[in-house]
Amino acid sequence: MPEPIPPTFLSAQPVTLPARPGRGEDLQVRVSAPASGDDLPVIVFSHGFGQSLDSYAPLANHWAARGFVVVQPTHLDSRRLAVPPDDPRTPRVWRIRIDDLRHVLDELDTLVAAVPGLAGRVALDRIAVAGHSWGAQSVGTLLGARVLDAGGVPGEDLSDSRVTAGVLLAAAGLGDQLTPFAREQLPFMTPSFATMTRPALVVAGDHDQSQLSTRGPDWFTDAYVHSPGPKSLLTLFGAEHSLGGISGYDAAETTDESPARVALLQRLTTAYLRSALDPGDTSWKSAAAALAEDAEPIGSIDSK
Repeated sequence: MPEPIPPTFLSAQPVTLPARPGRGEDLQVRVSAPASGDDLPVIVFSHGFGQSLDSYAPLANHWAARGFVVVQPTHLDSRRLAVPPDDPRTPRVWRIRIDDLRHVLDELDTLVAAVPGLAGRVALDRIAVAGHSWGAQSVGTLLGARVLDAGGVPGEDLSDSRVTAGVLLAAAGLGDQLTPFAREQLPFMTPSFATMTRPALVVAGDHDQSQLSTRGPDWFTDAYVHSPGPKSLLTLFGAEHSLGGISGYDAAETTDESPARVALLQRLTTAYLRSALDPGDTSWKSAAAALAEDAEPIGSIDSK
């Protein structure tokens, strides 16, 4: 069913946060928010490899038009920054990504002030994180996931008490079945989800075959399978890594373009985040029930 025409939203970009030690580049951020309304919750979004603050408009615009303040930093791996592979920061980019997200959380007041008329309308105690692909691993650490070292020992606890819940879109799975290339070049792709205790919605495509893992599409469900509850898993039928085209309108890297799949993901993530940030909200329960009753569903939900 078509949705009602959403309210107007505003965006400010780039909002610049001065670089912290070791980053080398100022942090560029896009902030989007509804033109009206109060007590607005926050979503901090981490993009996938090579993307930027301008990416993921199908999700970011949808959330902003429906009552969320959406904050999108540009990480160092973005193509627009052109950091070369031999840059001394490259091995630490995965860690700098997490620092970027914490920097954004530390400077939310500054970012809110950059959008005309937004100050005083934001619920800074209701914060969620979301990310796609590498961005999903980045935000997962704020929810409690940890990176294992070469000996299998969990690394530093990088969880953040300011974050209530998250959405992990096509998150990389466990590192025990990586390809030789991934083991050599991407040693940080060894997550442990055992301590990822915050509520989260994990989204996986059942046709998403990673070139970094020897496993099949079920690799992208590990964040759900191997983490404690409360968690939900949304499996999108026929979806590949772009989940139907969430990285941008007419994005060239989308090989599984599906407006219906993207629309479902828009509605379900919005419902999940509303309920996760407001215990009295029943949007997620209603949306999950509607999907279960669909005669020809394009996805399914499991919860624990």
